Amino acid sequence: MFTWANLVSQMFNGLVLGALLALISSGLTIIYGTLGVLNLAHGAMFMVGGYAGYLVFEGTGSFPLAILGGALFVMILGVAIERLIIRHFYDRPPEDQMLVTFGLAICLVELVRFLFGGLSKSVPPPAWGQGVTQLGFMLYPTYRLAVVGIVALALGALYVVLYRTRLGMIVRAGIEDAVMVDSLGINVFRIFMVVFGIGAMAAGFAGIVNAPVVSLSPDMGEAILVQTFVVVVIGGVGSFPGAILGGLIAGQILSITSMINPGYSYVMLFAAMTLVLLVRPRGLFGPRSRD
Repeated sequence: MFTWANLVSQMFNGLVLGALLALISSGLTIIYGTLGVLNLAHGAMFMVGGYAGYLVFEGTGSFPLAILGGALFVMILGVAIERLIIRHFYDRPPEDQMLVTFGLAICLVELVRFLFGGLSKSVPPPAWGQGVTQLGFMLYPTYRLAVVGIVALALGALYVVLYRTRLGMIVRAGIEDAVMVDSLGINVFRIFMVVFGIGAMAAGFAGIVNAPVVSLSPDMGEAILVQTFVVVVIGGVGSFPGAILGGLIAGQILSITSMINPGYSYVMLFAAMTLVLLVRPRGLFGPRSRD
């Protein structure tokens, strides 16, 4: 039943979901924008980050260490995957890249299922995130509010890396013209390795931050991958601001539509993507060309 209280609550839920989607999508759009690789294993890395953080939490009882451990583990995993596998597919057709990353996703999911079983795992929110917060007009779970702040800090850190460092300058130049960056004598493969690691770390970080909100399961990355691709298309491939805005838009669409009829949440999400592509084929903030 529709009420204004439910609408406001769902909008807050959409803000939390949108923030997470923005963080995950920023990693995916950086990887594709710089490397030109459509990483279908990105959702699986989100899942692996959650499970890696779960292991750290079980061993230490510290949620901050769980976040750090989950993010670092997925970054190292991403660097290893880039060096051992992805690097050999840069000059291969896009369908080969999609197939190999899709295969990697399946391997990661089945490995986690083998190690942890098919039953879901849960990570409790930290002590400072338990309970509810009085917002004046409604009560809302404290940890969900904290998620928005945590993700905002992570996105701020990514912004600093991309727009205030030499590495970020090279990455943004590579998105616009990778050939020119290579001709300037910059070690492109080393940059590619770092970019893939950072993109994977963003997904892993989101995975463990989201663990107290939604229980961990081996298949949790599939749905988030679809949503993330839509966010990237809406925001524009290779655009960091586009990933943030697209994530916030997608979060609100999914959350508000679910309040009315959950069965139409994906329909409305894809309808919004179609509308954006009709008006702006390169997305809201996408670069004009990668050629």
